[in-house]
Amino acid sequence: MHANEHDTGPDHRATVHKDTFYVNGRWAPSHGTRQVVVTDPATEEPLGYVTLGDVTDVEAAVDAARQAAPGWARTPVPERAALLRAVAAELTARHDEIAQLETAEIGTPIGLSRRAHAGSPIHFFGSAAHLIERAEPDRTIPGATILREPYGVVGAITPWSYPLHQSAAKIAPALAAGNTVVHKPSEVTPLGAYALAEAIHSAGLPPGVFNMVMGDGPTVGARIAGHPDVDLVSFTGSTRAGIQVATAAAATVKKVSLELGGKSPAVILPGAPLEPALRQALRSGFLNSGQTGMALTRILVERGRLAEAEAIVQEVVAGFVVGDPSAPDTDYGPLVSRAQQETVQGYIRRGRKEGLRLLTGGPDRPAALSRGYYLPLTVFSDVPSHSALVTDEIFGPVLVIQAYDTVDDAVGLANRTPYGLCAGVWGATRAEAVAVARRIRAGQVFIDGAGFNPRVPFGGYKRSGTGREHGRYGLEEFQQVKGLVFDDGAGRAPADG
Repeated sequence: MHANEHDTGPDHRATVHKDTFYVNGRWAPSHGTRQVVVTDPATEEPLGYVTLGDVTDVEAAVDAARQAAPGWARTPVPERAALLRAVAAELTARHDEIAQLETAEIGTPIGLSRRAHAGSPIHFFGSAAHLIERAEPDRTIPGATILREPYGVVGAITPWSYPLHQSAAKIAPALAAGNTVVHKPSEVTPLGAYALAEAIHSAGLPPGVFNMVMGDGPTVGARIAGHPDVDLVSFTGSTRAGIQVATAAAATVKKVSLELGGKSPAVILPGAPLEPALRQALRSGFLNSGQTGMALTRILVERGRLAEAEAIVQEVVAGFVVGDPSAPDTDYGPLVSRAQQETVQGYIRRGRKEGLRLLTGGPDRPAALSRGYYLPLTVFSDVPSHSALVTDEIFGPVLVIQAYDTVDDAVGLANRTPYGLCAGVWGATRAEAVAVARRIRAGQVFIDGAGFNPRVPFGGYKRSGTGREHGRYGLEEFQQVKGLVFDDGAGRAPADG
């Protein structure tokens, strides 16, 4: 959704007005006055507007979380798990409503909204309850007991691309581990965050355990990251913004978990079935109109099969449907905002100016679509490694094909990026694909077209971030480790001897 500064009052067509935040178990009015319009990117019509908060709202939310932290940490695990399951039940009851809301707000095709925007939060809250119930108990080793404890107050700062998916991936395990939370969703896609806060309120969590403040990064996000009473900050977004969050947090020496950008390769090895591999790579790269951090945006093929690959790409892309995200047969919708559309158009025009070979697409909205922030699915081929289309995270429906001569060359191209979030590898055999996957510097590698698995740890190498989300590793991200060391009865700890 497109959020614009709104200086003259809400548009008369706006249907939703949000000017409160969820703090200390109740809805409290914003202390800020800035408003943003929320726009349907498929129609360019306003859905409503929200009022942004300021540092006063952050102070109230952090104070509530700090006051609630000791009691929530002492809450028995079965009680915490039951409340998380209650949140999952509330989200389940509102599944269809949330899916439609997110399709309107983000422009995601309704099928993906049902799975990712509405379905994933249900999974994450239920999974967090399951994981904390089965977490490793206090562990005794010779001379000591090892404990896992919550950090205290967690600041969760989440993006617009998959807002509820990424919010739940942080909030659910943080709460399960016994932390309290201050959540700053993206002001670009704010409406789903209100639905999540409403579900959490309806589930009956104690006041102050979960708090939500809407605001921008430089004001609300920076204050959460730098607040001395926030013990851990978990951020998902661009690498540029992640550096700003880490910088703001540095003065208080808090733990910072960052899930940042990606420029992930799809490596199709010699002998791998070409058509299915390309089809799977294209679907990954264009997912959510390319607005996906883990998208496979660089397709690497053997030079001798480049011409064949180009022909397959043109045929496959021609079969994809770009259009109304509420229609059941639509594969890809619009970009989230006019600003995002213009950014991506700039990259496409740059590629044409560089003389790159354009296989499909271009910088202009498809002729059949008279309005909306749409762009055609665009693929450039035989793109050199120094091109910005190879080095930059474009975050739109723009993919590149690169040719390699040997498998070692393919691995070198795959790793020739400052990012290391994900990769895909297709091989003639699984063993061959796994051998190459082990050489790729990325936090997650999909083998032979495997899909997203929410139980597998997710996070990046290099400039793609630090820390892990999802499953047991995501839960442990929100737990500190403490050692209780005992005297052996002879006046010294066993390790001293």
